[in-house]
Amino acid sequence: MREKVKKAEIDMRKILDFIKREYLSLRASRANVSLLDGITVSAYDSRLPLNQVATLTTPQPNLIMVQPWDKSLAGEISKAILASNLGLNPIADATGVRVPIPPLSEERRKEVVKVAHKIAEQGRVEIRDVRHKANEELKKSEKEKDISEDDMHHGISEIQKLTDHSITEIDHLLSAKEKEILE
Repeated sequence: MREKVKKAEIDMRKILDFIKREYLSLRASRANVSLLDGITVSAYDSRLPLNQVATLTTPQPNLIMVQPWDKSLAGEISKAILASNLGLNPIADATGVRVPIPPLSEERRKEVVKVAHKIAEQGRVEIRDVRHKANEELKKSEKEKDISEDDMHHGISEIQKLTDHSITEIDHLLSAKEKEILE
């Protein structure tokens, strides 16, 4: 019984970590280097993630600075950022690539909040799915007499507590992200 509860806890933690990563990539009004995480650059006859060919920093709240280790990649980095459909206009110069983060319009902020809500709802559904599978495994184990009926009920209760905690954490993450976006 313990291992089934532990597996459910690990699966729920993975879902929460996924939501956190997704929220990092959502564009708010201030610069965040994780905004450029999904971008790959043509370099050295292959496609490499941006963070493997350059240093990314945020020297100002509305600017991301990309400093390529090989200065000849600045043009490729600019092209990759433009092609990413993030609505960013990079500026290549002698020191690297500057990526100004324009302020979001009210309409765009509302769209980003809707995306955040969809991510949260998807996470809640996946958490409930983990709960359902774990409960089914416990019931199956009880039927096969691997665990007692009391252990099954205790396990189901623990899994429900994990589910409630995870959904509450998703709600907190959503609330924080919504506040960040609407600032």
